[in-house]
Amino acid sequence: MIKHSGCGFLAATAALIALCCAVTVCAQQNQDSLAFARAKHLQRGINTSQWFSQWAHDYSPLRLQAYTKADDIALIAALGFDHVRLSVDPLPLVEWQTHGAKATPFVTELDRAVKLILNDHLSVIIDIHPPDTSYKMQLRQGATAVTQFNDLWRALAAHYASSDSDHVFFEILNEPLQGDAASWQKIQSLVAHTIRSQAPQHSIIAAGDHVSNVDDLLAIAPIDLPNVIYTFHFYDPYPFTLQGAAWGSILIRPLREIPYPSSPEAMSSKIDQEPDLAGKWYLEQYGLDRWDAPRLAARIEYAAKWSQLHHVPIYCGEFGVLRQYADPAMRALWLHDVRLALEKNGIGWAMWDYQDAFGLVTKANGVTTPDPGVIKALGLHESAH
Repeated sequence: MIKHSGCGFLAATAALIALCCAVTVCAQQNQDSLAFARAKHLQRGINTSQWFSQWAHDYSPLRLQAYTKADDIALIAALGFDHVRLSVDPLPLVEWQTHGAKATPFVTELDRAVKLILNDHLSVIIDIHPPDTSYKMQLRQGATAVTQFNDLWRALAAHYASSDSDHVFFEILNEPLQGDAASWQKIQSLVAHTIRSQAPQHSIIAAGDHVSNVDDLLAIAPIDLPNVIYTFHFYDPYPFTLQGAAWGSILIRPLREIPYPSSPEAMSSKIDQEPDLAGKWYLEQYGLDRWDAPRLAARIEYAAKWSQLHHVPIYCGEFGVLRQYADPAMRALWLHDVRLALEKNGIGWAMWDYQDAFGLVTKANGVTTPDPGVIKALGLHESAH
C-alpha cells in the first residue's frame, strides 16, 4: 500500500477537480459553438404570421393550404431569405395532445408546412405564439398552467425530435408577458430542459420577459443549458413603427404619417395639429429623442454587448413598421437602418411580416407583389420577383 502525504493527496484532488472543470467548460464551449454555428442559419428571415396563429382562428386544412402556398415559400427563398419564423397557436396543439392527429388536423398541416419550408432549403423556427394574451396570463396563475405548457412542449419536441436539427429550431414562447423576469426565467428554464430531454440535438430559442425588447433581454441571464440562442424584438420607436395600430395605446392609435428620422423641427407641424395635450407631449418627446440611424444602432449595440458578456448568440426575431399609415420611403429607410445595425453587430434577423399589416408583399387577384422599397431596404434579391 502506498501512502500519500496530505498535501500530495490534496494537490492530486485539486488537479482532478480542475481537470473535470476544464472538461465541463470545454463541453459547454463546444455546445455554445454549436449554438453560434446554428445561428448562422438564421441570418435573414421572414415571419409568416396569420397562417398558424395570430388572429386567423380558421385552422381548417383548406384555409391553411391556401393562405401561404408553396409559391410563397419558393418566393421567400428566391428573394434571399434563409429562414422562416413560423408562428404557432398553442391551443390547437393542446387539442392534438388530447385527441390526436386524426381528430385535430392542425399538426398534420403544420408538418406539411415545415416540410415545405425545409424542401426550399430554408430553416424554420417553430415559435409558440399565442394569438392573444389570455394563454400567457394563465401562466401567471401558477403551477397547473405551467405544467400544461411544459407538457405541451414535451409532446411537440418529441414529435419533431427526428427532424433536421441543423435547420429546425424551437422557440419557447413569443413575448411572454409574465410581468417578472425572474418568474419567467424559472418557467423558461423548466421548459428548455424538457425540450432538451426530448430533442437533445435541437437548438432552443429563449427570450426575455414582457415584449422581449432589448431592455427585456438585458434583464435576464442565460439559462443553465448550452446550445441556446437568445432572441429580442425591435420596434423602437413606437410612434413611428406602430403608428395607427388599433391594438396600440390611445396615444398610438390616432397617429398618421409620422416622420422618420425624428427631430423637434420635423415634428413641429404634427404637434400643432394634435388637439390633445397628452398627444402633444408624446409627439414632442418623439421629436426630442431624435430617432435616427445612430440612435437605433446604439440601442441594438446593447443587445450585442449582452451577447458578448454571456458568450451566447442572439437573434432579432421581429422588427418592422405597420405599413397602413407610414410613409413608404420612411418605412423603407427605418428597415434599412435597423437591418444594417443588426448586421454590423453580427445579429441575424426576421422581418415582421410576410403578407399582413407589416407585410413584405401584397396579394390581389391571385397575384403576389413584393414591395420593391422593402426588398432593397433588406438587401434582398430585387430581380427575384
